[in-house]
Amino acid sequence: MTRRDHLAGLAVMAAAVLPVSKLRALENMMEDADPQYGLIGQMIAQPGQRGALAAILSEVTGAMPGNIAYLIGEDSANLDAIWIVELWDGKESHAASLGLPAVQAAIKKARPLIAGFGTRAEFKPVAKASA
Repeated sequence: MTRRDHLAGLAVMAAAVLPVSKLRALENMMEDADPQYGLIGQMIAQPGQRGALAAILSEVTGAMPGNIAYLIGEDSANLDAIWIVELWDGKESHAASLGLPAVQAAIKKARPLIAGFGTRAEFKPVAKASA
């Protein structure tokens, strides 16, 4: 499988796990932004804790400089899994966000609810083709 095939598969996967409203919001954000770095990853919650984990991760997303989109979707095949799709203006902004006090607090609060991690991929968003 080529890298392009892998990324195409990840895009299909994001479409499968994120609600249509979230995908439309992502498209709207992309029209005015120029993301240079992206992440998509699966996080597995402790049994029965998916909603609580998603809520904690959603709390701090508005205060991350350089973040263009941070979307959380429930995995339709695994009741304990979530998918996180992130778009950033650069890899440096993502790295810097991990040191923010609010993000550190969220990580500390979420850690006991995390059972593990699944697939994770970094990617370079490409410009949307004109219609």
